[in-house]
Amino acid sequence: MDIISGFYNTINLAELSNAKTFGFNPNILEANVLNIAILLSGVIYLGRNFLTSALESRQQKVTEAIQEAEERLQQANVKLLDAEKQLTQAQTVIEQIKKEAEKTARTVKETILAQGKLDIERLTNNGKSSIEKAELQIKKQIQQHITDLAIKKVSAQMETFMTDNLQVKVIDTNIASLGGKI
Repeated sequence: MDIISGFYNTINLAELSNAKTFGFNPNILEANVLNIAILLSGVIYLGRNFLTSALESRQQKVTEAIQEAEERLQQANVKLLDAEKQLTQAQTVIEQIKKEAEKTARTVKETILAQGKLDIERLTNNGKSSIEKAELQIKKQIQQHITDLAIKKVSAQMETFMTDNLQVKVIDTNIASLGGKI
């Protein structure tokens, strides 16, 4: 109705102006205003349903897109929380591994040092033992050599000082001393 009343107002204004210049033609049939009004009314009437359905369809698509975006956001937030938990767990595991590695390194170091001390003591004792054995062997060799030299010297002196008569006397004296013990 607003269109029709606006149309009549326009016609009334046109009738008020009697000038023959460029302006509004008040003759409705001549100006084809009636056809335009009918066409415009039909477009508005028929286009209203199309426009309404198009807007509703667009609104539904936008709503669905927003819902999908919100769902993806929630999924992304869940994945982010999971990733943060996994990161925290991984960092905890890494810290535990570092602590265990340090503890193992200390234990290995202490074991190696203790084993090294034992090896040093063993080598020292073996060295001392080897030295003592070598000293004993050298002492025996020296004693044997001294004994051999003494026997050679005594033998040499006896050959010089011992005569046949002296040998018979020594033998008789030794036999006599043995005879009393037997």
